Amino acid sequence: MKRLMLTTAIAFLTLGAPVFAAATIASVDVTIDLPAVTNTAAAQRFNHIADDLKNAIAALLVDRLSEDGAKITVDISAVELSNSYTESAGIADTKLVGLVHILDDKQHKLFDNYTLTIDVNQAKTFLAPTIDMTTLKASSDEYYKAMIQAFANAVVDKLKA
Repeated sequence: MKRLMLTTAIAFLTLGAPVFAAATIASVDVTIDLPAVTNTAAAQRFNHIADDLKNAIAALLVDRLSEDGAKITVDISAVELSNSYTESAGIADTKLVGLVHILDDKQHKLFDNYTLTIDVNQAKTFLAPTIDMTTLKASSDEYYKAMIQAFANAVVDKLKA
């Protein structure tokens, strides 16, 4: 009797339980039309953003990369850096906006299309706790890396949802 119950329990766990395997990713592609970015400070500071964002997303998905997976494309549509006046007034407008497409035409597990906006407040969580926010400029390397990481994390988090 114990053997029958154990066999039944194992069969239920293997056949009846849902499979929570993470979808695989075949590629990540990021594009930006820098001449279309009207904020000149942002265009100069973020001139390598496509490669940096692609690498940040891929680094978070390194264990899920596969030739048969979904394709992630990000089209950066807006990049803005606040200036010292808006920062000191507490109305900083630094943000990164992109249209994210996720298409899995082989395994048919992932399909999504959304606009993602990362702003000052979301990026702050990716700064080292030792950084003094009162002196940090939006054009700093630390802030740039935090914006990239916040955007990449948001894309990957959305894959889990």
